[in-house]
Amino acid sequence: MITVRVLGLVALALGACGEGEPARSRPLWSDGVHLRDAEGRVAVLRGINARVAGVFDVELDGGRVALEPIPALAPADCARMRALGFDLLRLPINWSGIEPTRGRDDDAYLARVDAAIACAAGAGMLVLIDLHQDAYSKEIGEDGAPLWAIQPPPTMLLEGPLTDLGERRLSAQVQDAFRTFFAPDDREGLQAAFAAMLARVAARWANEPAVIGFELFNEPDTGSAELERFHTRAGEAVRAAAPEKLVIFEPPAVRNFTDFIPTPKSPFPIDGAVYAPHIYTYVFYPDQQPFERATFEELEASVRGAREEATAWRTPLLIGEFGVAPIDDEPHTRWMQAQGQLHDRYFASSAFWLWKEQSQGGWGLFDHDAASDSWSERPHVVAWVSRVRAARIGGTPRSVESTPPGDAIRIEIEPGSGTAAPHVIYVPERFAGSTSIRCDGVTIESPRDPATGLCEVRCTGVLEVGPR
Repeated sequence: MITVRVLGLVALALGACGEGEPARSRPLWSDGVHLRDAEGRVAVLRGINARVAGVFDVELDGGRVALEPIPALAPADCARMRALGFDLLRLPINWSGIEPTRGRDDDAYLARVDAAIACAAGAGMLVLIDLHQDAYSKEIGEDGAPLWAIQPPPTMLLEGPLTDLGERRLSAQVQDAFRTFFAPDDREGLQAAFAAMLARVAARWANEPAVIGFELFNEPDTGSAELERFHTRAGEAVRAAAPEKLVIFEPPAVRNFTDFIPTPKSPFPIDGAVYAPHIYTYVFYPDQQPFERATFEELEASVRGAREEATAWRTPLLIGEFGVAPIDDEPHTRWMQAQGQLHDRYFASSAFWLWKEQSQGGWGLFDHDAASDSWSERPHVVAWVSRVRAARIGGTPRSVESTPPGDAIRIEIEPGSGTAAPHVIYVPERFAGSTSIRCDGVTIESPRDPATGLCEVRCTGVLEVGPR
């Protein structure tokens, strides 16, 4: 019998760091392939995106109607996220909220971001701060840049309710704004202003132990050459302001539809970087037949390609967004189960889109009742995302394979790569009474913490967690 202790993941991340380095502000680091924690274990994050009221900036001035209602984030939300196995909050924040007036940051807005980070940290979760945009700016799209950073100035300011996001993305004023922002000569000084803002953001949370790093720009609508120049500039700003944090970067937004980008020719130029594409294979196709008929092999191609792209960049892989509409049917279940298996197989951390939504498609883990302004969990979505999984692997994984329903996982580590620290396994509540843990075929006792679903296991061979 093996006696184990159960700990929260934030506490696990704050132990002694390798080579004598302080770990307090460095919860995770990159070895060029995997994320590692302070004890050298491979960290496989399962995250959730949450748009938070007062942080996801959709309020408009001049008497215009706000774009959409955004849910609040309460301690009960964060505790429930943690109980469902999420250990990462991808937190979208907006330039328009940070710096509504050029050169002047909004302290009240930043304090609301502080509160969201504290909520996640208080529940034992880590936080990825995501500099988010959709259709460039709330003034002409959904969220992102402040009005002063739209060049050329918009011909028409828009308002809510937001029912035409697709059209806004393709509008002339949105496309013109992207072209100006990503222009190589930065003639309007917008990239310089963005990098300066990003440096201030990174400095604010450089010593926050729950924050793993900063995502430079959500779904950038530009070409690869322009984006690489921007990423270098923005990444250097983060690295200078927060030396121990990760620099998270995305490919051009077109990958959301093509599922591939050309293989990078050289490593990412900033150390401590993480590649973070989004996976929505077939999800947004006008013709839904490819989605409805998608095979595992077809869905695998995009995730395998993402791992190959990360390998070319010499970075870990974190799928920053993935998900489907919350329809309880066979195609949607098959798509989500395949993603769960593939993220395990290709050693990808990931973050589901999203926690709660009462606008647009009403995605997420909850139904919203407008009459009572109440939320109720969707059991089928919970089953999609709350799976038996390895949160920390005490060694370098050779293979990780899981079952479609997520009730079992098999982990094999490279011989001789084991760490002194144990594996950390998450077992959902619905499987808690029927799951056993075996090391090299021998059943071992590993108490499960009912609050977090976590247990620690020492095994240097083949670890199998699944039905008894």
